[in-house]
Amino acid sequence: MTGLSRRAALVLGATAVAGAGLVGLDLAVRRLGRAPRLMEGIVWQVHGGLLDPRGDWNEIGARSLLVQWLVADGTAFVPLPDLGLPLIADAPNWSRIAREPWAQSIIAGLAGRFKEPDARRDVLALGALSARVARQSLPFTPSGFYFPVEADPTWTGVGQMASAIADIPRPLWVSAYDNSNVGAKAFADWVEGWLPRDVGLFFQDGVGVYSRSPEAARSYAQELSQRLGRGRFRLIAEAFRPAGGDLLRAATVAELLPQLRAYAGFEVFVFDGPHYVDRLLVRKLLAG
Repeated sequence: MTGLSRRAALVLGATAVAGAGLVGLDLAVRRLGRAPRLMEGIVWQVHGGLLDPRGDWNEIGARSLLVQWLVADGTAFVPLPDLGLPLIADAPNWSRIAREPWAQSIIAGLAGRFKEPDARRDVLALGALSARVARQSLPFTPSGFYFPVEADPTWTGVGQMASAIADIPRPLWVSAYDNSNVGAKAFADWVEGWLPRDVGLFFQDGVGVYSRSPEAARSYAQELSQRLGRGRFRLIAEAFRPAGGDLLRAATVAELLPQLRAYAGFEVFVFDGPHYVDRLLVRKLLAG
């Protein structure tokens, strides 16, 4: 994204929560009976400050994990000895993560850059590296792959995407957003102009940066899923909001719950579960 981007998630620290509040919410949730299914999965933007994701996202429906990248700026988050890439210190415990109920299916993001302009400039090189990463022995079995170079209508080099991802194994996904608000139909036209027919799309809803309302985001989802087919479309719900300057904060339950409810019927992945959706927020979402 431009401006306040999803990559800006890295600057937000976690908020401490009081145990007493959790206990009260736990009791309230138990009285509600069966939990609602508000999402299909979560996105995890891996970086040095968050290598051990833990949460209760499965309680609100999450069973799939989209890992944004396994390599960022040349540093690996999984062992890749055959590629000669340095492994980050205190690397994630992938065996534990793969056993989590919210990670029954893992889509493996491949090689990217932390800064979007760098990623776009290096899109062809990142595509070549991603194809190699996808063919390595990984500490989990991915259900698919994700190429972490995000696209939007302002990117004049988006035509390189097809060449960049040509050698990456399928199933494969990419993501796109529309902070320019060109409109659902124009955006879908643009996507169809560069997205290969055997690649799926994650659409970032733009709600987290106030680009549009959840209702407007749903209209994008409807248009895109109709054009691409349900099997090639997923919706990313941004679980953050601007906090002043370039900072972001976690969305409140009053902000996030209507957003997720507006997307009923679509496969929704929440960005970013480990950063923005802590146990207290899960309890509040369950309580409604």
